[in-house]
Amino acid sequence: MDAKQLEEVKNKIAEEIQKTEKSVTTFKEMTKPIAPDCAIGRISRMDAINNKSVAEAALREAEEKLSKLKYVLTKIDDEGFGLCVKCGKPIPIGRVLLMPQSRHCVHCAS
Repeated sequence: MDAKQLEEVKNKIAEEIQKTEKSVTTFKEMTKPIAPDCAIGRISRMDAINNKSVAEAALREAEEKLSKLKYVLTKIDDEGFGLCVKCGKPIPIGRVLLMPQSRHCVHCAS
């Protein structure tokens, strides 16, 4: 990976970290407890609880992605950056830009 591509990847990772941090904040707001004294009907309350469960799952995924992005950012200057951790072959730049947190090539990821 040349210096221009590396800089592009760094910018993409920083951008993804910013977006993911905003998502984490949003999901944390959505997963706050639902007060039992809210003036909503039983069905609406069950729907709110279900939506909270979906938001909690999305929060876990966003936090995991954020953790991976921050880790990859610390490894971007390493010699092995851009190489699949499983097979050792170069990860195509398109995949790195699309999923900067991925450390596997398409073949090894599936």
